[in-house]
Amino acid sequence: IMTIDIKSANGHAVVTLNGEIDHHNAQEIRTQLDNYIITAQPTELTMDFEKITFMDSSGIGLIMGRSRLIRECGGNLEVRNPQPYIRRVLKLAGMERLVKIT
Repeated sequence: IMTIDIKSANGHAVVTLNGEIDHHNAQEIRTQLDNYIITAQPTELTMDFEKITFMDSSGIGLIMGRSRLIRECGGNLEVRNPQPYIRRVLKLAGMERLVKIT
C-alpha cells in the first residue's frame, strides 16, 4: 500500500512517498500531487523516494508529469534519495535533464 505525506513550509514542499509506484497506484498519486501543486503552488517540490521499494515505468511518467505541471506553475521539482536501482532507471530514462536528482 502506498502512503503519501506532504509537508510544506515557505513555498517548499516535501512529498514523502512510502511503498511501491506501479500502474495500479500511479493514477492516485498523480491526482493527489496535481491537486496539491495546483492549490498550494509551491516554488520547490521535493519528492522523497527513500521509502519507495519498487517502481516501474509508470514512476517515470509520474515524475515527468509533475515536473511539467510544477514548471507551468513557476516551480521546480527534485527527486531525493532514490534507491540505487531506481536512480539507475531515472538516469537511463534521461530524467536528470528534467529534474534534479539528489
